[in-house]
Amino acid sequence: MESLDVVIVGAGLSGIGAACHLEDHCPGKTYTLLEGRDAIGGTWDLFRYPGIRSDSDMHTLGFSFKPWKERKSIADGTSIREYVNETADEYGVRDHIRFQHSLKSAAWSSEDKQWTLEIMRKDTNETIHVQCNFLMMCSGYYNYEHGYRPAFEGADDFEGQIIDPQFWPEDLDYTKKRVAVIGSGATAMTIVPNMAEDAEHVTMVQRSPTYVVSRPAVDQIAVFLRKIMPEKWAYAITRFKNVQFQRLAYNRTRTKPEKVKEMLLGMVRTELGPDYDIEKHFTPSYNPWDQRLCLIPDSDLFKQISAGTVSVVTDHIDTFTKSGIRMQGGEEVEADIIVTATGLELKVLGGVEFTKDGEKIDFAQTWSYKGMLYSDVPNLIQTFGYINASWTLRADLTSEYACRLLNHMDATNTKVCVPHLREDDMDMPARPWIDDFSSGYMQRTMHLMPRQGDHAPWMNTQNYAADKKMIRKAPLEDGRISFES
Repeated sequence: MESLDVVIVGAGLSGIGAACHLEDHCPGKTYTLLEGRDAIGGTWDLFRYPGIRSDSDMHTLGFSFKPWKERKSIADGTSIREYVNETADEYGVRDHIRFQHSLKSAAWSSEDKQWTLEIMRKDTNETIHVQCNFLMMCSGYYNYEHGYRPAFEGADDFEGQIIDPQFWPEDLDYTKKRVAVIGSGATAMTIVPNMAEDAEHVTMVQRSPTYVVSRPAVDQIAVFLRKIMPEKWAYAITRFKNVQFQRLAYNRTRTKPEKVKEMLLGMVRTELGPDYDIEKHFTPSYNPWDQRLCLIPDSDLFKQISAGTVSVVTDHIDTFTKSGIRMQGGEEVEADIIVTATGLELKVLGGVEFTKDGEKIDFAQTWSYKGMLYSDVPNLIQTFGYINASWTLRADLTSEYACRLLNHMDATNTKVCVPHLREDDMDMPARPWIDDFSSGYMQRTMHLMPRQGDHAPWMNTQNYAADKKMIRKAPLEDGRISFES
């Protein structure tokens, strides 16, 4: 059976980043990337709906080691996909990727100090097995097979097309069509103004509002810095600036939520005017960052609303009809096409079945170690980005930490690293893995996630500054993680 030092699962932003870190910091390691699809890019290759773009700036969503060079910092999906592919080629990662290879199960043997991986080759429909000493799960957090769609009464009666954004038809023609987009998250906020450019009319149907913030698609400071200094310096300074802005903005929502709410709604009121019903359509029932804010570039959604090509309906859906959607309040939304931008379905560690010495691992019973490893689970690290900041900030830190672990194991001639709770950790209160975040897509799956405690290192923080200290600078030998020969 083939045996490797490291196996990385996923060839999206996280997996490609992890492989690049290995190339840089652990050049002697043998490794491969398992990718269930036939292309690099993950999210940015899967989603092809109109206007697909980042909802974070690319100076923080981009890799720390690879400057983002495009003019727009709120970037379209094609540009991001090209960026990830370019990175893979620059670092020689592409030759390590095994496409159409889907990990089904991983079995740890304490005797062999190895993971045995059961892999389905989608191209040949055969099952193969590979062993590795260290496993890096970089497969993201949602189900690629389907999104989350509530059961809509009367869906079979609708005579038009019902479209899932996760599986957008390449040949969909919505020119001069009436479109209803169900949802108020980042996907809906992207699709609505982009479809409105060609559709007859687009209605955003939302059960409840979301906080919406407009920012320029082009970061003029970044553009200026690139003119006067080397690319890497300009990128590093812009990245630092944006990280600090994200941190300060988020902290403000925790300490002065009403002030932030007033400011955000004031910005919307300025865009849409005093006569628009901001209270009904853009005022959530929760405080800012209790759920993720929606970022829109250059006020595109607001411009389409003001132009009359987009309208917003806020109410619960009663039923689909032959010609559209009827709301509980009686309003009829006529549509030729209905787009269900109703959210994601999360998967715990890619839906892979894990065992340790023949016993199934229930991750809901484990404790999160620094948000990356899990108590009593050896040689396994997971990449899961930030909820309140750019995903890749955390992904980069996770890859750095993985490389530190691997090099430390080589230096100490050990083959196993595993976190354990000490006696003084046993009475920790169990907190949700993602705390203080009420979005439905998280809450639906939180009971399956690992737990976090109330003190380091058993916390899954959402704080980049704190994580840099805890992950990048704290000693590896901390009394909670053991290294075994």
